[in-house]
Amino acid sequence: MSQFEDRQKGQEAKFAFDAEKKFKAEARRNKLVGIWAAELMSLTGDEAKAYAADVVAADFEEAGDEDVFRKVAGDLKAKGLNVGDDVIRQKMLQLVQVANEQIAAEG
Repeated sequence: MSQFEDRQKGQEAKFAFDAEKKFKAEARRNKLVGIWAAELMSLTGDEAKAYAADVVAADFEEAGDEDVFRKVAGDLKAKGLNVGDDVIRQKMLQLVQVANEQIAAEG
């Protein structure tokens, strides 16, 4: 029975590790998306950092990525920028890969 319990504990630890890694990567992706959108809106310095933090915070509104997408798309449109929904979604997909690579490199 001890081997079974050890295996179960190992699987639980892996699940927790994977969940934490996924959370960190999504938060990092959201920050990167925020920085990208801030650049498009000509925000710099502290304004850009604050906007990126707002994008990260937007992810806590609901499960999934739609809350982040709506925030960024709405803000870009409010600034009069014509950035297609497909461009925003593609950037989010691209930046989740970048975020995963950065998280992996950090160890």
